[in-house]
Amino acid sequence: MREKSKEEDVSAQGLTVDTEKGEGESAPAPPPAAPAGFNPADFPDGGREAWLVVFGGFLALFCSFGLVNCIGVFEQYYVDGPLHNYSTSAISWIPSLHVFVVTGSNAIMGRLFDNYGPRWILVVGTIVYSFGLMVTSLSSEYYQFILSQGIVLALGASAVFNCATNSVITWFFKKRATALGIMVSGSSLGGVVLPIMITKLIPQIGFPWTIRVVGFMFLALCGISCVTVKSRLPPRPKPLRVSDYITPFKELKFTIVVIASFFLFWGLFLPFNYLILQAQQAGVDPTLVPYILPILNALSIPGRILPGFFGDRLGRYNTMIFISALSGIITLALWIPGSKSTAAIIVYGGIFGFSSGGIISLLPACMAQISDIREIGTRNGVNLFFAAVGALTGSPIGGAISSGDRYLGLQLFTGITMLAGSLLYVVARTVLIGVKPGRV
Repeated sequence: MREKSKEEDVSAQGLTVDTEKGEGESAPAPPPAAPAGFNPADFPDGGREAWLVVFGGFLALFCSFGLVNCIGVFEQYYVDGPLHNYSTSAISWIPSLHVFVVTGSNAIMGRLFDNYGPRWILVVGTIVYSFGLMVTSLSSEYYQFILSQGIVLALGASAVFNCATNSVITWFFKKRATALGIMVSGSSLGGVVLPIMITKLIPQIGFPWTIRVVGFMFLALCGISCVTVKSRLPPRPKPLRVSDYITPFKELKFTIVVIASFFLFWGLFLPFNYLILQAQQAGVDPTLVPYILPILNALSIPGRILPGFFGDRLGRYNTMIFISALSGIITLALWIPGSKSTAAIIVYGGIFGFSSGGIISLLPACMAQISDIREIGTRNGVNLFFAAVGALTGSPIGGAISSGDRYLGLQLFTGITMLAGSLLYVVARTVLIGVKPGRV
């Protein structure tokens, strides 16, 4: 009883205690009068239901962010095919808008999740996602790809992604980053399978039927997610207030994390979008080029799981600082000097895939650590919206500052923005516990 009382006292102060290690971790706890189910001790952190949610989330992320991870294949097809008359910078708005809507719509999807739970949002999102893919398969003009891939398809993917991520958070506390890492690794597997699948099918059955095959596959996989993904907490319907999106910015730590997310996503997707094109112009063997993205995404599978595992043990903010700094350093120290080397491009893609994978998996875990779990949908949504603005503008900026076969401006932009994001996470950590060492 004494041990339990001590833990409740610390929880009331906004800290959670690891009773096995005796270490404190910065995380706001609900007020003492919070109903059962919201306190750290109420999270199952495992069990059949919880891991089924992770499995369903894995499939949902395979379909939603898995396609985001292979948008370089779409950009290559558009540049060489139906949109060859448009500049690379103009074409990059299609995948950029796709990424923006998938992540940015979470500001709305998250609020719907808080109010109504995941069930019907996930069902409707699955239908809209599959429909968007079918419409994309019929597209041939620039505006059609913008509407079908950039908006319709992406809105459906956003609903699927949001329900999976926020549902997993409600089942795990101490193992939250690990569970999210396992779930998000589904997008990495999608990033391995889908580029090879699409690249191989297009010459055989054409782009339209290739996308339809992907659409039917996603319909089946997301259908499984609809059955297995659920929130542990009951919905809390309440009127929509603009202040709910503004109030969190009164917290300095929240504001810093949001700005950090913007900078990280500003550069995060540039290698996914441009590494294939840069490799082609650098003279990489054409038979090897289609496998660059799968290699990048294959290494991001352990990159999404291991940082979550270490984040739960060493601190999520500590781990985020390390992997985001690694992303920036290798971009400046390896991608730039090795731009003409096949080996350097492949090695860079693998390391960046690992480090960027950790950023994706730890982003919601870091936000959950400074949030009331009852508002996780809205707060995660606001964070992802600003991250999405970075993703939306990053690729066109990268394309605009590239010149012909010279990608130095794009590479510098990527490295500097990643390092800026890492530095801001250092600032956020300092706000949480100061400059002292600790598991944060």
